[in-house]
Amino acid sequence: MDWHVPEIPALCAQSRVAAHDRQNDLTKPPGSLGRLENLATRLAAMQARSRPRIDDPVVIVFAADHGVVVHGVSPCRAEVTAQQTVNFGHGRGAVGVLAKLIGARLEVVDVGVDADLPSAPRLLDRKIARGTADLTQGPAMSLAQCQQALAVGCERVAALAPMDCLVVGEMGIGNTTPSAAMMAAFLGLSPERCCGRGAGLDDAGVSRKAATVARALAANADLGDDPMAILAALGGLEIAAMTGAMLAAASARIPVVVDGFIASAAALAATRLEPRARDYLVFGHRGAEQGHRLLLEALEADPLLELELRLGEGTGAELAVPLLRAACCLLDELTTWDEAGVVRQDGC
Repeated sequence: MDWHVPEIPALCAQSRVAAHDRQNDLTKPPGSLGRLENLATRLAAMQARSRPRIDDPVVIVFAADHGVVVHGVSPCRAEVTAQQTVNFGHGRGAVGVLAKLIGARLEVVDVGVDADLPSAPRLLDRKIARGTADLTQGPAMSLAQCQQALAVGCERVAALAPMDCLVVGEMGIGNTTPSAAMMAAFLGLSPERCCGRGAGLDDAGVSRKAATVARALAANADLGDDPMAILAALGGLEIAAMTGAMLAAASARIPVVVDGFIASAAALAATRLEPRARDYLVFGHRGAEQGHRLLLEALEADPLLELELRLGEGTGAELAVPLLRAACCLLDELTTWDEAGVVRQDGC
């Protein structure tokens, strides 16, 4: 398959300036809304609208299994991927509860679950393979499989458009291990710095995971700095699909709210494939996973929330969506001094 990185437009400087100027003319002391002010002007530049809106958020959860689970890198059974994917497809699970809370459309996409899944109202079959290969023995995916997963991510964003905000989530038992392996390869960090407790590993489990990542890096030592090669060899089908969705959203000027460790690994891959994608990423939260903090530093990200979350699914990003809405509404609905007929005082 011949997949190409979507072209991503530059941020709209005119909309950013207009939003910034309005922000400074609202009936409040300058800077008194803190980071919400910068968030609103960033969203304006992304959407190319001086008054951005977050009225139609979409949540896409990509699901897949991982061959690396045979090494005991997760305390959960591999079959939980299939069970939870169907659960999410019925609008349940934490991701479904929060999607309903924020009024988001939810879609769950099977790109690589190692099971034949029953139908569910929000579940879509785009299965590429029944999970990845064991990345300690060689590449997790072929280049063709990786590109196919990237294309599925792009396809789903196009199919669900129009939207004004995208949350990308995941389901895949063991997927913190490929995420840690990708992180180590992209950033040149040791496996020990990249690996955390995931779904609840004890100290011995974390050591086992780090050793597994080390073997994966050794088995795929000829990747260089080629982001596509790193994603294919060390990633997962759902991680590649997430990466494709982020790139497609950025191409369409849709802000992407990034979730936790796995989503941030996909975001890192997206920015290595196309650096301009970084302009369209809003980081929802800083999670409890050790490697997430280092990933966020590498991405120069300042997340909106810190709630010690480690669930994934897109939940931390969903919780941040109301803050994006608030930033937009304040910019749009607060009156300026002239509109309010209030004489502006010095210092205000």
